[in-house]
Amino acid sequence: MNDGIPLEAVANYGPARPNAIARWLYFVAALVVMMVLVGGITRLTESGLSITEWKPVTGALPPFSEQAWQAEFDAYRQIPEYTQVNGPAGMTLAQYKFIYFWEWLHRLLGRVIGLAFAVPLALYWIRGAIPIGYKPRLLALLALGAMQGVFGWLMVSSGVGAEAQELGRTDVSHYWLSIHLMTAFFTLGGLVWTALDLTNYAQGQPRAGLRGFPVVVLVVVALQLLYGAWMAGLNAGYVAGGGWLNSWPLMQGSFFPDGVDWSRGAWHAFTADPFMVHFIHRWWAWITVGFLIVMARKLRATQRPISVAIHVVFGVQILLGIATVWSGVALWIAVAHQLFGALLVCVTVWGAHAMGYRDRMPGSALR
Repeated sequence: MNDGIPLEAVANYGPARPNAIARWLYFVAALVVMMVLVGGITRLTESGLSITEWKPVTGALPPFSEQAWQAEFDAYRQIPEYTQVNGPAGMTLAQYKFIYFWEWLHRLLGRVIGLAFAVPLALYWIRGAIPIGYKPRLLALLALGAMQGVFGWLMVSSGVGAEAQELGRTDVSHYWLSIHLMTAFFTLGGLVWTALDLTNYAQGQPRAGLRGFPVVVLVVVALQLLYGAWMAGLNAGYVAGGGWLNSWPLMQGSFFPDGVDWSRGAWHAFTADPFMVHFIHRWWAWITVGFLIVMARKLRATQRPISVAIHVVFGVQILLGIATVWSGVALWIAVAHQLFGALLVCVTVWGAHAMGYRDRMPGSALR
């Protein structure tokens, strides 16, 4: 038996290539990490609204003539971000080309990831190389990638569409930004988990289960990442105040920040107020660290590389978070912080998978 599948069924299925598919999924996961990195740069340079239309095919090419550049710039000049912020600041066409580049690169990577997943999936499918039971999961990952593109456009549309024009909104909705980013993280986790399962499959081992403590850790990490996404969408990293101690561990010189707006209710305060969102993100981080330490200790005896990786990634991530605040959200420190958020997803999924795999092995348990 192989994960409940008779061996004769596996033999009759075809030339399954689990290791090759696993390597392909790791490659796509690396592209997703790169996408998160470029997305962070796009956000921090305020480039996300520079392309005001969604052209999945023709939009793959940037403008080549000055006339085409001027047409793009003219479209950008119609949205509130320009009329209320960048226009009064005196934005030039050259400055517009800079922010256009990052949004274009972000969208181009999305197209590359789509092709890097869809084309090999079709080839593996045609050749009968996908192991039994994995086609639905791979199709689900493909669907997640497509949803990611749709959510990205809905995010941009929230800053350039009719509602944005009517409300004079100069930025994207932080809710749509969080949906866009969290879908990327969920896809990344699914890619890594599936690749690990396929590696087990190649060795005749069962898939990993997901229940109990690993589920709790993943939820705790997900909540921290969600608040990180809201931090980015609300530009909440800037509200900590100046100076070293005044901006961390304190906020504007006190433990609990002044300025939280309770007038619109608790839900708004906890999901849309930059002071409260920042406060929760910085202190929930330590709860997240606590759970990750417990996970790493459970894995230390039998899976030491995973334990070390978890400690290294969350340690660097904490330091980068503090440095981001202390630096007044310096671009490359903040980008590195988002990059390690993606790496945190990878190592947490790695740890959860190892615990779930051990949990399904006969007569074994992590202690």
